[in-house]
Amino acid sequence: MDVVLGIDHGTTRTKVLALDRRLRIVAEGAAELPQHFPRPGWVEQSPQDILETTRAAIARCLAALPAEASIAGLGLANQGETVLAWDRETGQPVYPAIVWQDRRTADRCAELAAAGHDRLVHERTGLYLDPYFSATKVWWILTHVPDAQRLARVGRLLVGTTDAWILWNLSGRRLFLTDTTTASRTALLNLRTLTWDRDLLDLFEIPRAVLPDIAASTGIVGAVELPGWPELVPVAGLAVDQQAALFSHACLEPGMVKATYGTGTFVLMQIGPEPRLSQRGLVTTVAWTLDGQASYALDGGIYTTGAAVQWLVEGLRILERPEQSAEVARSVPDSDDVYVVPAFSGLAAPYWDPRARGLIIGLTRGTSWAHVVRATLEGIAYRVRDVVEAMEADAGAPLQVLRVDGGPTRNSFLMQFQADVLGVPVEVAETTEATARGAALLAGLGLGWWTTGDVGASWRPAARYEPAMSEDERERRYARWRRAVERARDWAE
Repeated sequence: MDVVLGIDHGTTRTKVLALDRRLRIVAEGAAELPQHFPRPGWVEQSPQDILETTRAAIARCLAALPAEASIAGLGLANQGETVLAWDRETGQPVYPAIVWQDRRTADRCAELAAAGHDRLVHERTGLYLDPYFSATKVWWILTHVPDAQRLARVGRLLVGTTDAWILWNLSGRRLFLTDTTTASRTALLNLRTLTWDRDLLDLFEIPRAVLPDIAASTGIVGAVELPGWPELVPVAGLAVDQQAALFSHACLEPGMVKATYGTGTFVLMQIGPEPRLSQRGLVTTVAWTLDGQASYALDGGIYTTGAAVQWLVEGLRILERPEQSAEVARSVPDSDDVYVVPAFSGLAAPYWDPRARGLIIGLTRGTSWAHVVRATLEGIAYRVRDVVEAMEADAGAPLQVLRVDGGPTRNSFLMQFQADVLGVPVEVAETTEATARGAALLAGLGLGWWTTGDVGASWRPAARYEPAMSEDERERRYARWRRAVERARDWAE
């Protein structure tokens, strides 16, 4: 049995699965990845934890493989904008990984915008000046970490996203690579040339020599060692997590949209071979590069969704586990006009307000904990509608169906309310592990196992939710939501 591995190195967990030639999942493995919050707004991870988690998840998947299995290749999807820096000679990191949620460079982004550089960044990269993206994280390391400055001067510093760190280590320090989709999340990649942009490198004060080479989404780029596996395994697929999920959902035609629910929720619309810039606060990004041709996507990232439900468990302690939220939400007929805006790390698309903060509004003496739980789930769905409305306006066409994946899609209340507030059906993917599956699909494509047509034919929904709310009620509630969002904005000093 030949298989390909799909590795989803996520923010809080690494998931690995094995697909056979008939696109069936034959083995899986996972490991949890801790985060650290040294200061308000700062989010970090241990580079060693990133490696150990990845190796542990791979080992668990390999242990579950049938005895006759042979690994033909692997695909790696990564958590995106998270940045690491390390010494080329010793392999030692110079600083913890700065995670995509980190907000420490908000002031630097504001300074660059005030100086008029926001237009250059948007036109070249499709992104915005926001701490979310990698460039100001790299700048922060280069300007605040003395070891980084010293190593950069002598040509020993390497800086990359988590994929570059993982590949460099698993390949025995031979591969220093990222791919076009991940590079398009840095605010350093020119969307049209698909190369590091010299003007942007100068703007963010980043030497080209510290950055990895850029590969396509499919095709063999080298080989890596896997824990306990006797042979080198070819790397044949690379993508940032959300683009891997978009591919897994077979959103192969312009106008198709998927949403992945996890710590945050990320909504992507495939828009075809031209990198059209959004006029409504969305990001334009590389969807994938296949056979030398790039496809692009509109992207609306929402920082805090599943993490808001986790906050109900760990912060407020009104739930014992996230799975209770659906039952509790149904225990009341509505939210009693309570709205929860989950802006714990600011608001991303389409608002781009790093100083927004979470808010609960509409509390009365009659408000119960069940109303707050319900309003939190509803707030997740409203945030997705914020992004979808911007996508529909940019694309000039209404959404027909939303394909979704991720752990929170098992919450039937959330999925039904999502369909209600959007007014279109929501289809839940057969596998909730769309990112890992997408990485494996890209690898199989790179090995010549199947075509994009095979990928399209392989997508099936496990559940479909039809909208049941009246249009008048939908619009009334959404208008109240927009008022709540305005009260959450521009709060942090």
